[in-house]
Amino acid sequence: MTSTDAAFAGSIPALYDRCLGPLLFQPYAEDMARRVTKLRPARILETAAGTGIVTEALARALPEAEIVATDLNQAMLDVAARRVRSPNVSFMAADAQSLPFADASFDAVVCQFGVMFFPDRIAAYREARRVLRPGGRFLFNCWDRLDRNPVSDIVASAVAALFQADPPSFLNRVPFGYHDKERVMADLRAAGFSDTAGETVVLESRLASARDAALGLCQGSPLRSEIEQRDPARIEEATSAVAEALSRQGYGDSAASPLSAHVFSAA
Repeated sequence: MTSTDAAFAGSIPALYDRCLGPLLFQPYAEDMARRVTKLRPARILETAAGTGIVTEALARALPEAEIVATDLNQAMLDVAARRVRSPNVSFMAADAQSLPFADASFDAVVCQFGVMFFPDRIAAYREARRVLRPGGRFLFNCWDRLDRNPVSDIVASAVAALFQADPPSFLNRVPFGYHDKERVMADLRAAGFSDTAGETVVLESRLASARDAALGLCQGSPLRSEIEQRDPARIEEATSAVAEALSRQGYGDSAASPLSAHVFSAA
């Protein structure tokens, strides 16, 4: 991890929510909400809640449950708080590796596509286990390999081609860098979980447009910081090059976007 890998500031949160939400996160948010609903939890903690895409799905599926949505980044939570308005949902800035909650406080802990950003994942898993009540479960997901997520793979390749001497590596390293299921399961066991399960879930979304997909990944994620570190004047060039690459490879307006991720459950 570098200092910019978790940099969600400025215009990034709004672009992330508008462009990347439908493209990458909404299908898995609905899947996660269905899984959590089966547990019938009364009190849910969400870590790395981002802009509240899963929070909204959970609140809709479990309107009577109390949901505490946390994230390290207040700018992301500000977007989430505008998205989800419910007396049963609260938002709080908190570090998943050091949670400000008492032991055995929640029936379920949920994290969507956040564990890849934790500098110490085992510490975060221990904290999830600590705040779970007896019989509670920790549910989370993380991306499969980059080459099994073609839109993101095309973006990574197109940006790398613009900076061949020093290609940006954020997508490979962070969101798609924790894809080995056995490694994840080993980390869960190291954190004290004994009842664990993981499965690969393949879903699909549709691009609003190649431009929106390029805008979301190039300017609505920490990839933006890597591009700007190399040449801040080339961010629009990179966005246009990515949009062209997506269109050229069949990912234009309304194209189907295959997605692959792993979903884990631990107790």
